[in-house]
Amino acid sequence: MKNYLNVIQIAVAVLLTAAILMQARGSGLGAAFGGDGNVYRTKRGVEKSLFVATIALAVVFFALSLTALFIPAA
Repeated sequence: MKNYLNVIQIAVAVLLTAAILMQARGSGLGAAFGGDGNVYRTKRGVEKSLFVATIALAVVFFALSLTALFIPAA
């Protein structure tokens, strides 16, 4: 059981990493030094879907981590 849980957790970790890397750039530290001038901007379309998917994957990863912590190794 724990092996299946670990495999699923690795798959979710890879998907979470990909979702984070696909998000729009320019809203980080570069914006503080003259990058993107839009301070208040709403997410629309694919950007919003990717943002929601990132949050969902993070919650699933956290839940899987807690589950793996409390399942005894058999």
